Amino acid sequence: MARRVSLLQLLLLGALAACSAAAAASFDQEFDITWGDGRGKIQDGGRLLTLTLDRTSGSGFQSRHEYLFGKIDMQLKLVPGNSAGTVTAYYLSSQGSAHDEIDFEFLGNVSGEPYTLHTNVFTQGQGQREQQFRLWFDPTTDFHTYSILWNPKHIIFMVDDLPIRDFRNLESKGIAFPKSQPMRLYSSLWNADDWATQGGRVKTDWSHAPFSASYRGFRADACVAVAGGGTRCGAAVGTEGLDLTLQQRMRWVQRKYMIYNYCTDPKRYQQGLPAECSMQQ
Repeated sequence: MARRVSLLQLLLLGALAACSAAAAASFDQEFDITWGDGRGKIQDGGRLLTLTLDRTSGSGFQSRHEYLFGKIDMQLKLVPGNSAGTVTAYYLSSQGSAHDEIDFEFLGNVSGEPYTLHTNVFTQGQGQREQQFRLWFDPTTDFHTYSILWNPKHIIFMVDDLPIRDFRNLESKGIAFPKSQPMRLYSSLWNADDWATQGGRVKTDWSHAPFSASYRGFRADACVAVAGGGTRCGAAVGTEGLDLTLQQRMRWVQRKYMIYNYCTDPKRYQQGLPAECSMQQ
């Protein structure tokens, strides 16, 4: 009975998040199309952004602001049909070889097969903290909200306001955590058929090009980096994590939909699993 209630709650959260687009920021004020030679477009008075990929090039954009803590929301509708070989990336990142990064990547698949949602966290240039999920809905038929909640104690990945991953600050145990480098928001649609679908065995079918992904409903309840190294915050940045109910929902998603976890892949690490894997993540 408890699992059935959780599923109903999950569906309700998804419906509410997908339908809400009020008070979203304007793309033409918040973002710049940075590459793609016209394949990225801001439309509908700044309320919609589309990225396109064809055999010649993909496309991408980045935020005009850098952020240091906050909650970032974006509604995406992914490439429909045969999206094998394509990757839609949506992530926060700083610059340099010791950069921090918080990743959502959506790995396409052949028609009728599900997308893979790939998540990763980089600290001081070191990543390899991948967790991958299937989604419990078709991400190509409607917009869904993908969120990053980042504060000094937690990085929480959310889909339609449902948490799927919580990367906790374990600096007291000697594990690095992104907390000092402001990060810009980036997104791109590109060809990665050397690895993206079934380990690169399935290639992009260019007869289905151009491929297109759509964005709307951007919100940043976050601290913006300003000149001189400070930040301008619209609201106080807390350190809260997930309450018990949300933790239970996250565990439900992980049991049902997680398909890869770096912490359960000992063959990958000759010197043993990363230290955080022995602690609750």
